[in-house]
Amino acid sequence: MSGHQPAQARSGNTVRIGILAYRGVEQSIREWAPLIDHLNHALPGQRFVALYLELDNLRKAIVAGSVDFVLTNPGHYAELEAEVGISRIATLQQAFSPVADQALGATVIAAAGRQDLQTLEDMRGQVLAATSQEGFGGYQIIWRELAELDLDPERDLAGRLFVGFPMQRVLEAVADGRADVGIVRACLLESLPDWQRHYRVLGQHEHSALDCAVSSRLYPDWPMATLRHTPPDLARDVAVALLQMPDNPQGIAWTVPADYQSVHALFQALQIGPYAHLKVPTLQHLAQRYWLFLLLATLALLGWGGYTLRVEYLVRQRTSALERALQEREALEARMRAGQEQADHLSRLSVLGELSSTLAHELNQPLAGVGNYAQSLLRRLDNGRLTPEAVREASTGIMSQAQAAEGIVRRIRGFVRKRAGLREIHALPALVQDAVALFSGMLSQAPHIEIDDRLAPGLRIMVDPLQIQQVVLNFLKNALDALRTASPDAQRIDIVLEACGAWVCLRVRDRGVGMSDAQLARLFEPFYTTKEDGLGLGLSICKSIAEAHGGQLSGARPDDGTGMVFSLCLPVYERTAESVDLPD
Repeated sequence: MSGHQPAQARSGNTVRIGILAYRGVEQSIREWAPLIDHLNHALPGQRFVALYLELDNLRKAIVAGSVDFVLTNPGHYAELEAEVGISRIATLQQAFSPVADQALGATVIAAAGRQDLQTLEDMRGQVLAATSQEGFGGYQIIWRELAELDLDPERDLAGRLFVGFPMQRVLEAVADGRADVGIVRACLLESLPDWQRHYRVLGQHEHSALDCAVSSRLYPDWPMATLRHTPPDLARDVAVALLQMPDNPQGIAWTVPADYQSVHALFQALQIGPYAHLKVPTLQHLAQRYWLFLLLATLALLGWGGYTLRVEYLVRQRTSALERALQEREALEARMRAGQEQADHLSRLSVLGELSSTLAHELNQPLAGVGNYAQSLLRRLDNGRLTPEAVREASTGIMSQAQAAEGIVRRIRGFVRKRAGLREIHALPALVQDAVALFSGMLSQAPHIEIDDRLAPGLRIMVDPLQIQQVVLNFLKNALDALRTASPDAQRIDIVLEACGAWVCLRVRDRGVGMSDAQLARLFEPFYTTKEDGLGLGLSICKSIAEAHGGQLSGARPDDGTGMVFSLCLPVYERTAESVDLPD
């Protein structure tokens, strides 16, 4: 035992071996316990212990000098060889691989039912599961195979899911559908009972040196390596003990160090690990490699100066023409907006025109009430029975009836006034209630209107309130027309307000005569109407209003086939704190 190693690395005669636990600690203990037992038996003067670590923790232990030997995959070894100067003393030789330098590969798997996945090229557009981007057998080997097929994992896959160690997590990700394909170390599948029932192999090599399914070329098996502080005599004794290790049930044996040039070739092709610097060439390297290109670029820049002067002149001319075209376009858009506003205004006037026959009657009621109260006052005055209480009672009645008439007129004036569109934050139930009040206020015998508000209190939409009320009023007017010939118990209109994901939906249902398939097919065509005196513009304009708000308008027969359901769905603008469900 030499004294060259750091004090933190070894305590007494304890020798620590850092082992990559790519299948988890418990499985690694079962796999490598015979190795530790053999070394303790072959070298009784030492006490060998294993530290089972993942990639990052194993690297940290090596840099800190807290292990004396390293047993890891060949890719990790090649990186550590260049980074911290570890040296291999033996290479693992397992029973399923008679040749140590053709022992390690990777297998791409998919669910057994995915018949569309046969070759590695079929991975394009799929979600890939792997242990980590630094995993040699769990990612980098297949990465190289894909690179030779001009398939970039970052560019051509639908996504990459790095699940970490142990590698069984990759199998789970494919099995539960989180990933379409996965990468595992070759021969891992064969350790699973009846694996063909659950998984299929992509791009399987027919003439592989391994006695298992593999999707890649093969590389040397795991090396046992020493660190710079490992005493040479201890390294020699361990190497001899490994080469003399007898056969065991796990099929583990050791041979002389293999050639890991194929691993370096993989890193060089992918420009990762020790060859990552190839992706960031120096200025001197660029000058030496691309001097001809730089010379041509310099000449091009000299010519570009003269060309730029001419282009600048042309740009100024074309910019002036473009500005004139933009001004003409803005004027055209302004005329189109004015035309749309005019059409909306005419649509509202059309709805009121259709309801005008009942509007006069509704105004006559409060006016008649005012007249009756006034006549009552005059009669009491003539009979000498006018008292302060009678005056107060009549005045109160006159004021109430006047306010009712004023409310009807105010709602109508607000609805028909012509103005530019204005988007504001509103609650849909309030807009619907105002529209229902306006509609009912203009009818002498309005049908029963039931509003079922299923929306959270804090749900808001960004809309032009007048345009949304115009759509609601159109729905109600169509429902009223459909109910003209309906029985008294069917004289009702149901309004449902509900949230559908990121949408707020208003549904108006009547139980009237309904519509045929031919009528439904032309429902939103301009100038198409089923009414004798209709213009055929109401629903067409309503559909334009819905689409301008980013929403949708639809009409359909309900499941029971009675009447119609018209729906307006608008995107949710915000959910305030009032709509949050607090825990009990």
